[in-house]
Amino acid sequence: MSQPNRLTRGGRIDRSRKLSFTFNGKPYQGHAGDTLASALLANGVDIVNRSFKYSRPRGIVAAGAEEPNAVVQLGKCEAGQVPNVRATQQALYDGLEARSTNGWPNVQRDLMSVIGKLGGKFMPPGFYYKTFMAPASMWMTYEKYIRKSAGLGRSPTEPDPDIYDHMNQHCDVLVIGAGPAGLAAALAAARSGARVIVADEQEEMGGSLLDSRELLDDQPAEQWVAEALQALADMDNVTLLPRTTANGYHDHNFVTLHERRTEHLADTAPLKNGRRQVRARMHRVRAGRVVLATGAHERPLVYGNNDVPGNLLAGAVSTYIRRYGVVPGKKLVLSISNDHAYRAALDWAESGREVVAIADARANPTGELVEQARAKSIRIITGSAVIEAKGDNRVSGARVAKIDAEGFRIVGDVTTLDCDTIASSGGYSPVIHLASHTGSRPTWRDDLLGFVPNLVKGVVAAGGAHGVYATAEVLADGVAAGAHAAEEVDCKAAEVRLPQVAARDDGEACALYQVPHEKPTLRAPKQFVDLQNDVTAAGIELATREGFESIEHVKRYTAMGFGTDQGKLGNINGMAIAARCLGRTIPEVGTTVFRPNYTPVTFGAIVGRHCRELFDPERYTALHQWHVENGAEFEDVGQWKRPWYYPRSVNGKVETMHEAVARECLAVRQRVGILDASTLGKIDIQGPDAREFLGRVYTNKWAKLAAGRVRYGLMCKDDGMLMDDGTTSCLGDNHFLMTTTTGGAAGVMEWLELWHQTEWPELEVYFTSVTDHWATMTVTGPDARKLLSEVTDINLDKDQFKFMDWREGKVAGVPARVFRISFTGELAYEINVQANYAMHVWKMLFQHGEKYHLTPYGTETMHVLRAEKGLIIAGQDTDGSVTPEDLGMQWAVGYDKPFSWIGKRALTRPDTKRSDRKQLVGLKPKDPKVVLEEGAQIVFDPSHAIPMPMVGHVTSSYYSAILGHGIALAVVKGGHHKMGETVYLPMADGQVHEAKIVSNVFYDSEGERLHA
Repeated sequence: MSQPNRLTRGGRIDRSRKLSFTFNGKPYQGHAGDTLASALLANGVDIVNRSFKYSRPRGIVAAGAEEPNAVVQLGKCEAGQVPNVRATQQALYDGLEARSTNGWPNVQRDLMSVIGKLGGKFMPPGFYYKTFMAPASMWMTYEKYIRKSAGLGRSPTEPDPDIYDHMNQHCDVLVIGAGPAGLAAALAAARSGARVIVADEQEEMGGSLLDSRELLDDQPAEQWVAEALQALADMDNVTLLPRTTANGYHDHNFVTLHERRTEHLADTAPLKNGRRQVRARMHRVRAGRVVLATGAHERPLVYGNNDVPGNLLAGAVSTYIRRYGVVPGKKLVLSISNDHAYRAALDWAESGREVVAIADARANPTGELVEQARAKSIRIITGSAVIEAKGDNRVSGARVAKIDAEGFRIVGDVTTLDCDTIASSGGYSPVIHLASHTGSRPTWRDDLLGFVPNLVKGVVAAGGAHGVYATAEVLADGVAAGAHAAEEVDCKAAEVRLPQVAARDDGEACALYQVPHEKPTLRAPKQFVDLQNDVTAAGIELATREGFESIEHVKRYTAMGFGTDQGKLGNINGMAIAARCLGRTIPEVGTTVFRPNYTPVTFGAIVGRHCRELFDPERYTALHQWHVENGAEFEDVGQWKRPWYYPRSVNGKVETMHEAVARECLAVRQRVGILDASTLGKIDIQGPDAREFLGRVYTNKWAKLAAGRVRYGLMCKDDGMLMDDGTTSCLGDNHFLMTTTTGGAAGVMEWLELWHQTEWPELEVYFTSVTDHWATMTVTGPDARKLLSEVTDINLDKDQFKFMDWREGKVAGVPARVFRISFTGELAYEINVQANYAMHVWKMLFQHGEKYHLTPYGTETMHVLRAEKGLIIAGQDTDGSVTPEDLGMQWAVGYDKPFSWIGKRALTRPDTKRSDRKQLVGLKPKDPKVVLEEGAQIVFDPSHAIPMPMVGHVTSSYYSAILGHGIALAVVKGGHHKMGETVYLPMADGQVHEAKIVSNVFYDSEGERLHA
């Protein structure tokens, strides 16, 4: 199987190892050491994708992370599918299968390209804001086809078989990038004794030195790379991470690194010793200092049809020739504005292919590489540039013209040159993405015609990342950066010998950011600025004419810098065009904001091991096994598995949930029941300012709560809406135990910490979650006191141990706290014991409770019992729009408290004082057999024309066995003033239920049973 563009020798590939792969279903071969991109070019594959918007044929442009076009779907089996993989960053492996992400029915013949040919007229920037508006009835049809054509790749539909890791790392110095600057910095920092991590996104470390023409210490540059890497690998204080991208830079030198551990080996991670290896790892690195050695991206030039396959970056041409032994064509035209880009022409000529001409935008270029090109008799056309590429599916020629670089005008005749490849270079743009993640805006430098990072404390840049390009200077800059970073973390400076660079071939870094072109119009040959998002020069000019002056608005209107590209190639050119149209300078226009991730990261790597059963861990109480053995059905409450109900077998027939709940409810009302309430959130609060803090987060007063007493409290958000409720017990003068709802425990803990740390740091108060420490057993019912008195040494006399008291003593011989509080309206005791003793106490209660017919009950019964008493559950009977007053709980609000508790001010707003707010009421269905549906909408007039005005909804609804009819809690507009009125609940099946608004307390309204 031939590789027509592969050189017979040269490059860093292993020609002895042939690898088979397929692209778009067609088989090809490459070699170990290839990327998918280099292998495709070696096999003469021109079209690798179709463009996002216009469906134009696209080929490979770059050789690294900046590649905008070669974005592929990887994987042969559905479970191993990975979308949006850059072919330039995917190592070739045997059996690799890849497909283009766009193109229907295939990438060679895409029917959508018809739209693309008319795109300039029918799909200008912002066309999605201006079209598909009418007729509105057709929107669902529009949406179907828009969604079908949108996107870059397809998400897999089967579970991912791979595993992923997260790892927390600490180091003194993190070096991001392992090119010449990064390696030099790492050597300097490591030899000082600092702990160093070096991360580089390429398969091999070495960066630009891997395809350099230079000699270091009279040896090929790659030899120095090998020696430097070996020296670093031999040091115990150094960690080398190839194939690792620094995808996000966060505050305080916290950097996330995405390491692709086995993605270069197979679709899914291979097995080792019978276990699947980790596919990718996310390192969470906290570094003392960070060295940004991220290099620079070469800038393409903007000219007509610059997206046709066969248009490449000059540096990419050299990389493919020197590193992979691939020449991506036969006849080259080079359009450049700097000396360094002459490398491409020299490498091309030395490979035995024809360099048709070099169009240099400068009037009188000089320098060593220029002279080398002249010595090889390569034609140099000065003061000129390529203004248009000819060809459709592959470059077939280049139109070259004399230009006025100052005025951006063509000033001479246009010549068409026969070629199949055009390479361009408009200089270099420092890679500032990571530095921008911190929120700092980059700084423009006229001498570089580019932005450099505005560094925050603890960060130093080296090499191309801040505009140093000559190899000798880059190495020296790297050593200085590494030494400085090490010194800042108190490591003694060490000497690093710099290699002698035999020839400086870098020359002038750049002299021009934008090649002049024929005036862009929507009908002229498209001159692309952002190749991934099909943003043209004409599109940017149109955006400025339509009033978009902020570069951020231009970005969003045109999509420049969107997607996985993040403006790596096109941003500077786009800003230059916008600046020229607006009559401003580039620094006045500014740059867009770059955000993580620098390159795409799989969801698997982000999630790590936190998936399946580890994504939302199941939590069990200390009594869980007893519940299982006694046939409990469970429900999920937050992460907890709570007993829902306990179905019994009666005459060989297992009870339904309705039957079991009715039996459990009657047992509690008539005898005694027991509930595992261990899941309730428990927060231990201590400190001399604990009372003050409680008074600020709760709506009621806490200053005088005595030790041994319990108080119910409401907790509001700062908008005055209820967020949680619960009881808090005074354990001592400066010691309290707060309980929360099961599902709200984590949120309340976070809420307390937030207000303490950000608003009241002067208060000395401490919070500790003790939910898992204490098991809670609620014994409730008329016989609760009789049962508990048999197993405790606590005096349970009703006059000595009153409602809302707590006592300390022993239960079943175990130290315990017993609280006389009730969520059922019955005489009840909550027993708290250390969780390890819970099973012993629970079994002892059942042993003594047999004569009282002690019955376990679950959460469903608990809900019925509390609803009969009109007690709410935050999150079920509230939805973030309900105030304490809406709930009729003014008694729990201290309006005269000296300090403004959270939400107090919001309750004075006119909106929260409206009389027609939705308010908590009870509903009694007209038909006693009816149990209203939770969430059912309520109306006052069922005969009203549709749409009927909705006035509320049902929040909780149950059948009450003790009352013999259905009951419901609901929120109704102005409900507190509509007692006795009838409301209607239209159902989806056409029925309309009637219900009367009543008090939300259905049972024992005087509370006699509670205080028994």
